[in-house]
Amino acid sequence: MNIQHPKINRRFFLTALGSFTASILFASCSQQQAQVTSNTAQATAQKEVIQVGVTGIISEDILKFVNTKLAPQEGLEVKVVNFNDWIQPNTALRDKVIDANFFQHRPFMNNAVKELKINLVPLNLVSLSTLGLFSKNLKSVNEVPQNATVTIANDVINNDRGLRLLASNGLIKLKENTKEFVTQRDIAENPKNLRIKEVEGVQVVRAINDVDFIVSSAQTVALAGITPQSMGQETAKDKKYALALVTLQGRENEPKIQKLNKLLNDPQVRDFINKQYQGRIVPVF
Repeated sequence: MNIQHPKINRRFFLTALGSFTASILFASCSQQQAQVTSNTAQATAQKEVIQVGVTGIISEDILKFVNTKLAPQEGLEVKVVNFNDWIQPNTALRDKVIDANFFQHRPFMNNAVKELKINLVPLNLVSLSTLGLFSKNLKSVNEVPQNATVTIANDVINNDRGLRLLASNGLIKLKENTKEFVTQRDIAENPKNLRIKEVEGVQVVRAINDVDFIVSSAQTVALAGITPQSMGQETAKDKKYALALVTLQGRENEPKIQKLNKLLNDPQVRDFINKQYQGRIVPVF
C-alpha cells in the first residue's frame, strides 16, 4: 500500500491550485486583451475619414493639430493632401479626389468658380495671413517721407489688399464706391506722393533693401529672416481675405465635412494659432 505523505499531498494541491488559478488569470487577461484589441479595431473601423487639400505648411499644421487634439473625440480622421499649385485643390474637389480644401479665401474662390466652372461653397472662416507694412529703416507710418517708394504685389488680389492697407493707414485715399478689386487708378488722394512699385509677389520681400517700405504678408517676411515688426497690418476684423474650409456645392451638409467645419472654429484652434504664429497668422472666429 502506497501511503503519500501529507506534506506531499499539500504541496501537490497548492501547485495544482496555483496552476489552475494562473490558467484562469491568463485566460481572463487574454480575453480582456482580445476585447481591447477588438474595441480598438472597431473604433478605428468606425472613424470617418475626410481628405482635405492644402497648398501650404500653415494650413497643414492647423489641420494636423485638429486631427491630433480634437478629431478623435468626434470619430473623425483628417488626412491632409498636399498640392503644389493653387489650381489642383479645386479641380481635385471637382473630381471628388478630396472632400474639402483649406487654402483659399472668398475672392480667390469666386475667381476659381468662374475660371474652372465649378460650384464651390465656403464654410467657416478660420485664419488670416496678415498683410503688413515693413521697413528696414522706418518705425511707424508717421516717419514715411514725401516721395517715399513702396513695393506691393502686382496680382489682382494682393494689389487690392496692398492698396487698401495703405489707405487704412492714412497713406493714400481711395475713391468711394470702387469695384471689388481696386488698382492705382482708384487712388483719389496721395498726400505723400508715394511712388508705388508693383512687382511679382515673390519679389516683394527681396525689394526691402531697395525701397522705403514694402507691403507683404508677415509670415513671408518672417520666413525671409526679417523681424516681422509691422508699421501697420491687417487685423482679425479684416475677414475678406481670411481662409475658409471649402467644399463642392451639394456636399456642404455631409456629416464629416460639418464635423471638421465645427472643429476648425474650436477655441483650442484659436489658442494654437495665436501661440504658434504670434500675430503673423490670426484667427478670425
